[in-house]
Amino acid sequence: MKLIFATNNKHKVREIASLLDDSYTVLGLNDVDIFEDIREDGETLEDNALHKARYVFERTGMNVFADDTGLEVDELNGAPGVHSARFAGENKDPDANITKLLGLLAGKSNRKARFRTVIALIFNKKEYLFEGTVKGEIIDVRRGTEGFGYDPVFLADGYEQTFAEIPLSEKNRISHRARATRKLLNFLSTHHQSQ
Repeated sequence: MKLIFATNNKHKVREIASLLDDSYTVLGLNDVDIFEDIREDGETLEDNALHKARYVFERTGMNVFADDTGLEVDELNGAPGVHSARFAGENKDPDANITKLLGLLAGKSNRKARFRTVIALIFNKKEYLFEGTVKGEIIDVRRGTEGFGYDPVFLADGYEQTFAEIPLSEKNRISHRARATRKLLNFLSTHHQSQ
């Protein structure tokens, strides 16, 4: 069964494909001749993930899933949230985003935060949502060189190292994206067998 992952990131496509059994063929957007950037201007992560999935489904009619991820900080009432990638501007500069975040949290004692990934799946013309969350806190200095985005300042609950310090294999096991992906994979494995 063919399944489209609404991304142009070949690494993400390969990663998901490696987690699914051989009965699935995972395709990226380039594989189905969609080359444009699908806009992400929804009010929530759910809005953005559903918008991307619907956009691809309308053009291909194929089973598709899309994801969106945000960092939600308690002290900032859930910001940057859906605006995580563009927090410091449209050019999506991760370093500038971290600088802005640390500036807003300077002197604040509540540094609780969570990473949240939402995956929207359109499967046999029905829509499903899967969510993965990792709770933690924002530290005041960048640490580590692995990962991307806010990883250098995010310390997951129960860890001494930031997401940018722990090995990628470990992060991929415990991350918000991994948790949402496991729910998606469980759904696919049970529903595909019942087809």
